[in-house]
Amino acid sequence: MPTPAKPKPSSAQAKAIQKADTLIEALGWIRKFRDTTTVIKLGGSVVEHPDSLRHLLLDIVFMSTLGMRVVVVHGGGKAISRAMDRAGITPRFVQGRRYTDQATLDIVEQVLATELNHDLVAKLEEYGGRAMSLNFLSTNVLFGERLALDGPGGEPVDLGFVGDVTRVDRLTIENLTYAGQVPVIPSMAITADGQKLNVNADTAATAVAAAIGAEKLVILSDIPGVLLDVGDPESLVHSLSASEARRLIAEGTISAGMIPKIEGCLDTLERGVKKIHVIDGRLRHSLLLEIYTTSGVGTELIRDDALAAAALESATATR
Repeated sequence: MPTPAKPKPSSAQAKAIQKADTLIEALGWIRKFRDTTTVIKLGGSVVEHPDSLRHLLLDIVFMSTLGMRVVVVHGGGKAISRAMDRAGITPRFVQGRRYTDQATLDIVEQVLATELNHDLVAKLEEYGGRAMSLNFLSTNVLFGERLALDGPGGEPVDLGFVGDVTRVDRLTIENLTYAGQVPVIPSMAITADGQKLNVNADTAATAVAAAIGAEKLVILSDIPGVLLDVGDPESLVHSLSASEARRLIAEGTISAGMIPKIEGCLDTLERGVKKIHVIDGRLRHSLLLEIYTTSGVGTELIRDDALAAAALESATATR
């Protein structure tokens, strides 16, 4: 008896089937990353795009709902600059860092650690998630000291109240993530004697990821990742080992403003984080596409030992 022909789906059914196929593709990644921790660094450039921010926060709620423990560390440079402009304060940058006097520090605390921090939490809860502000008004989790840099001649550089993170309250962060909440942390710290400090958001996210032993650190910015040709978006490198990234820096393929970002990623890998993803946060649902699809949409950087372990695991699985 001949096998009955498969019915041809309608256009609406074909679209539904495609969605189901996408969910099946995601299933393996959902299982793999359930109960793991991901730190997401949310940059000010992404916060400035309301539609992009909405989709990113929806992605975070989705990830948390699927059982991933998510921590958000955020900056807010452009909002701070606007507030300084309204106050008649001209921003000053030293070696790429915002010089922070007391007047600037007060604005940073108000805009970054209070207004923006509370707004992100409110939006996450509005979209169906559970989130908690971890700032100076609730529970501070970042502790540090004033940052000391050397000038071209070795002389000390004064950055004002700019700091580096020396300790992270891991227990508070983990207790919240285990309870299904998303901790939202502004990039500010406090010293042992109570002095508040402005901290670079990449630095703060790195410190948090290393302290809690995160599986991943995702850096959301306005760049797609590492490009072999900066003029060709199709030249995106989807995966790089630490040694490969150093080779591209030495060869000049990774250059200019990408060098400090990638070198910061390499430093983070050395501190124990397994993978770092650099993605364009302006791309709709970039977080879900990067984490729950096979190809991803950005560049992942992997420790050399983690890459070797994954290769061994793959070879063993095929025997």
